[in-house]
Amino acid sequence: MLDPRLHTAWLVNAASGAAAATVRAPMARPRGSASARGQLIVTDLEVVTVTHDTAILTWTTRRRDRSGTLRPAASDTEVRLTPADSPAAPVTRFYDPRRTAHHYAEIRGLEPGRRYRFTACSDGVRAVAGRTWVTRRPGTPEVTGVVRTAPPPPGRLLRTIALTNDLHWGEDRSGLIVAGLPPGLRHDDGHYPQVMTDALLHDLRRPERAVDHLVVAGDLTDSGTADQVAGIRARLDDWGIHGRDYLACRGNHDVARGREDHWGWAFHARRRLTCHEFGGLRLIGLDTTRHRGAGGTISATQLAHLREVLAAAPDRPTLIFGHHPVTRYAALSNPGGPGFVLDRASGHALHACYRTSPGVFLHHSGHTHRNRMSRPDSGRVEFLEVAAVKEYPGGYALLRIYERGYTVHFHRIAAAAALAWTDRTRRQYFGLQPDHALGSLVDRNHQVSHDFSGVIARR
Repeated sequence: MLDPRLHTAWLVNAASGAAAATVRAPMARPRGSASARGQLIVTDLEVVTVTHDTAILTWTTRRRDRSGTLRPAASDTEVRLTPADSPAAPVTRFYDPRRTAHHYAEIRGLEPGRRYRFTACSDGVRAVAGRTWVTRRPGTPEVTGVVRTAPPPPGRLLRTIALTNDLHWGEDRSGLIVAGLPPGLRHDDGHYPQVMTDALLHDLRRPERAVDHLVVAGDLTDSGTADQVAGIRARLDDWGIHGRDYLACRGNHDVARGREDHWGWAFHARRRLTCHEFGGLRLIGLDTTRHRGAGGTISATQLAHLREVLAAAPDRPTLIFGHHPVTRYAALSNPGGPGFVLDRASGHALHACYRTSPGVFLHHSGHTHRNRMSRPDSGRVEFLEVAAVKEYPGGYALLRIYERGYTVHFHRIAAAAALAWTDRTRRQYFGLQPDHALGSLVDRNHQVSHDFSGVIARR
């Protein structure tokens, strides 16, 4: 008999696919996206990030060649903007004359709590959303041309943590599901995980990001080989100190296929949690992997250790991270179904732990390669899935902790090579990758109240 949960998952995913297919059906082309040969097509507009004082937009420009095939076309980058309550026309707030096909505009100095009208364009042609439901649904900023900044939580900024996952160091083909299908995409030099990881780490050192700690929630490697583990460990060690500047947990791709646990030798042994404290803030990493298979579990010994750690200081502000998503919502809404995420027994056990530990405020996971703020099965802990570093939408979430709350903002990796690969991999899975992976504006940008007054700011 068909498991009703799996049946529900199929219905949810089929509906999502149908919606995406509807968006891609033939339609009248928007003004400003002319398709005649040689004319500039400015599309795939995405309002990726909106903070209290910044908005980040990306888009692409293409032209049709003699055969009618769309090719990247270099052009300038401009964003015009004005307060939404102003009768004045938008004025240029960002302009980059450098010619590129992959556009990234970061507009700073906005007022918190204000709505703005904007227009993004290249060579004078207005950018429009791509044929994806996630940016074409009613009310999205890509459709309305309006963004709203939200005031940050009260109090001082205490810590900034980058939440990342799914680097897949050593992978040579992106977009595979099983047995070489779909065909997948290759980078020109075959090293796109290295390109994306290097660009990520460079991004995190930008002064405006001001990252204190980096969390990598699994799948650091493609298959856990000695070479892959050594490569990613060396690259992360160039960026910072393990256990202080960056923390990591194991993902299913990090589980060795042979007897040697190379990942364990480089980082920490299987089925063990890690716990670090930084100025009154506690970060706990879980190993949710099985010896085989894509789904996740937590051993009884590890659960007992977690209960012990949380019980010792239940009110201490605590971020927990593990590779596999936890909630029933995550199980039913991801394309892999319930068998792809953490098993129900482990999920119930985590929820029970969190109900008696009011200091736990967020559980971060990866694995699904999407941005999704998941509803908890019970309680108030936020369960957050963050999209993959190694492919579209190609980025990381910044968790900023203030005295009276925290914000989450997803950032696309800004390096030119990273933007080019991100644009290429948006075509994965028969063009459905954006609808699966990008997430809504709220999934990518939101804030939550919480008491962090006992946390010490990093100097």
